[in-house]
Parts: sequence; structure tokens; C-alpha cells
Amino acid sequence: MSTHPLVAAVATTLLTACMSATAVTPRADLLGTPVPPAAANRIVTLTPATGHVNVTGGDVVRFQMGGQEFAWSFDTSPLVQVFDLSQVAPAGALGHEVLVYVAPDPRYTIRADFNDSVPAGRGGQRAR
Repeated sequence: MSTHPLVAAVATTLLTACMSATAVTPRADLLGTPVPPAAANRIVTLTPATGHVNVTGGDVVRFQMGGQEFAWSFDTSPLVQVFDLSQVAPAGALGHEVLVYVAPDPRYTIRADFNDSVPAGRGGQRAR
């Protein structure tokens, strides 16, 4: 019996599962919070040609488009890497999909270094 059909079936199943996991829409409470436009430290003007926006966790951005504006604080969950801006924009503010790509918040990247400096256990070695 050839294993090629079995390998193909397993690969197809795994790829389907991976695609489903990446297509999940994050919950709104993980995406940050609305703020007054005056609180923003960055302004992004959206046009019909805007397909994506790059932000960093912790950014506070005022979005302007066609006379409308809103501001968003990207105090996102570390699990959120990309989402559709229409999830947080006022209803009808965007006429097309604009993806937000969220880079990790640099305020929290030092935490990994801190965790590496945990005091050693008995015998002078870190517990693993």
C-alpha cells in the first residue's frame, strides 16, 4: 500500500486547520480602546487606495478620512498581529477593507530579558 494518499490527506487537513486559525477575527476587546482625537500622537489619513496601516502596540492614532475622524489606542493583546480597521472604526466610516498590522509593544519586550535574569536555583543553575 502506498503512503502517498495518506500523506496528501494529512497535509491537506493540516493546511486547512492552519488557514482556519489565521482567518479568525479577534475579539474587539483585544484590539485596544477608542480615545478622543486630541489624545493621538500620530495622524493617518486614509484614502480609497489605503489597503493597510502599520502600527506598534501602544500607539495612539487619529484616523482621518473624507471629513470624518476617530482615534484609537492600540493597547492590543500581544496575540493580535493583524485585524480589519472596520472592527473599531465608526459604522460606515470606511468604504473598503483596511488591514492594521500591529508590531509588538516595545515597552514589554524587555520582559523577556528580565525573565532570562531570574536568579539561579540550587547549585548555581537555573531551573529549566
